[in-house]
Amino acid sequence: VQLVESGGRLVEAGGSLGLSCAASGLNINGYVMAWFRQAPGKDREFVAAITWNGRITNYAPSVEGRFTISRNAARNANLTTYLQMSNLQSEDTAAYYCAAYVSYGVPSSAPSDYDYWGQGTQVTVSS
Repeated sequence: VQLVESGGRLVEAGGSLGLSCAASGLNINGYVMAWFRQAPGKDREFVAAITWNGRITNYAPSVEGRFTISRNAARNANLTTYLQMSNLQSEDTAAYYCAAYVSYGVPSSAPSDYDYWGQGTQVTVSS
């Protein structure tokens, strides 16, 4: 399984940005996809997650209403997960990581539940 994030860059406060996570080597069915972030000197933090069928999403309170997670639905296409971020603030500055694990329940917010991780993409919000 390989997860590759893209889209991170420098953005001004109040701006918007979209991240993508391209997954290969996994079956679409059953995989929860999530985004985490980690700022320098801080623990890895849950951002958002989505079930394998896209029907259930879970957001951290700090991003609820500003960030939207989605995934492509085509069964035969490579799985891509997106994170659309708006009204970005300086506290959103972090390395953003894509993660995956198999579950048919409510998506977990615990990093320890996730089996696969990408290398991360840096988002920097300037104030």
